[in-house]
Amino acid sequence: MLPKLGTNETMPLQMTVGLTYDLKDDYKDAGLDPETIAELDSPATIDGLEAALRQMGFTVVRIGHIKNLTKRLSNGERWDLVFNICEGLHGVAREAQVPALLEAYQIPCTFSDAAGMALMLDKGLTKLVLQNHDISTAPFAVVRAQADIDGVSLPFPLFAKPLAEGTGKGISPLSRIETHQQLREVCTTLLQKFAQPVLVETYLAGREFTVGLLGTGDRTRVIGIMEIAITDTDGLYGYNNKTDWFDHIQYKLLTLETEPALFKSLCTLSVQAWQALNCRDGGRLDIRCDETGQPCLMEINPLAGLCPGFSDLVVLAEMAGMSYQALIENIVNETLHRYNLPQPRQRHEAA
Repeated sequence: MLPKLGTNETMPLQMTVGLTYDLKDDYKDAGLDPETIAELDSPATIDGLEAALRQMGFTVVRIGHIKNLTKRLSNGERWDLVFNICEGLHGVAREAQVPALLEAYQIPCTFSDAAGMALMLDKGLTKLVLQNHDISTAPFAVVRAQADIDGVSLPFPLFAKPLAEGTGKGISPLSRIETHQQLREVCTTLLQKFAQPVLVETYLAGREFTVGLLGTGDRTRVIGIMEIAITDTDGLYGYNNKTDWFDHIQYKLLTLETEPALFKSLCTLSVQAWQALNCRDGGRLDIRCDETGQPCLMEINPLAGLCPGFSDLVVLAEMAGMSYQALIENIVNETLHRYNLPQPRQRHEAA
């Protein structure tokens, strides 16, 4: 039996960690196109996570996607902790499905809870929360149907993308919009292709950054800030160059020594947003500056990719001097701290 969460009772010295994930290969046979499954995981990610968790002294059980999880739970299987990276496939709340199920069974789980995951995948609702906390983000409108397009009154240029996607899905050179006719064409295409609302916001013409964070609440800390310089002529960080960034993107670490004022501004903005949305354990924020250099928060990713040597958070951490092993250990230790469970060092000492 698991101890009641939040108590000082200790877990078994040999903890079992379940690993939940959505593997691309599991969905290819269903005829889904590469962009549809772009956010799902590669074998390299699962292998890397399992190796890192085993290095920490855990017994690791590969569970897989939510249907496997429900089957194993119904059969009575339990784990001391679940390291969850399931993106899900269906619905705006798809990233919340596994956390919600684990909450129902009172099984500790990495990263944000079901409420947070559902909120942050909806970019429009997320921006409303940010605005309520006076956190800078671009003015926006949500187009839920073609009838809403004429009601968009923001000044051009604009930028349009699906309301609830990641990995740059739905973003292309057409996303930057200069006229009402372009707005109508792009929104109509996105509504049809992704079967979800479209987020339309003021185009931000300045520099773009991604910020890596660890921790929860007052433990939140920035581990690094990476500038994203797009070498493509369109200058947009979208699906095509995100999935093949080696040939299209240049990453540069922003430091306190190189640009102290900007570095401090981005750190403050990121921590405020992370805490306002009750993000947990680790993740990534995307920030872009407007034409005056004012940083504006674009998106929060509470379930950041963790593919070794490839995902933005991993690349950022390594540029900042944190190995993949150290990144995963920090994330897990933050989860253990939230649930008041013993850290690996404490277990080794007890042994």
